[in-house]
Amino acid sequence: MKSTKPSAGNSGPADEQYAGFSAEERAAMKEHAQEQKKAVARRGSSKAEKESAAERDVLAKIAEMPEADRVLAERIHDIVKSAAPGLKSKLWYGMPAYTKDGKVLCHFQSAEKFKTRYASLGFSDEATLDDGAMWPVAYGLRELTADDEKRIRALIEKAAG
Repeated sequence: MKSTKPSAGNSGPADEQYAGFSAEERAAMKEHAQEQKKAVARRGSSKAEKESAAERDVLAKIAEMPEADRVLAERIHDIVKSAAPGLKSKLWYGMPAYTKDGKVLCHFQSAEKFKTRYASLGFSDEATLDDGAMWPVAYGLRELTADDEKRIRALIEKAAG
């Protein structure tokens, strides 16, 4: 009996084949590689120096964002830092992220980064947001109201445990 599975060299019709990473995805991967190089270069530094440099990197990246994204990122950064002061800032694929025990807990992604219509606040599986069998792990952001900020603060506090 002949197999109907396509060979590795021909995975299907031309219009179904993988086109590769987008320019934005390639740029994010390059930024991540640069972040890793910086981390290696800082290996001899003290923990406080590394954290201070990472914080400066995050603030500089936020300052470079277009105004709408920058306003959101600044608010998210302030909320994270006040709601969970134990979380550490770092760049993750060129975007602000916040870690606990060295693992990314949550991150901000600007709308401009991947040419989307909204920014987002995402949480990793390290975040303790479990609520039954299903719960959201990312939130779209276009603006922040006082109620939104309270909700985000509660999510950050819960995620950080």
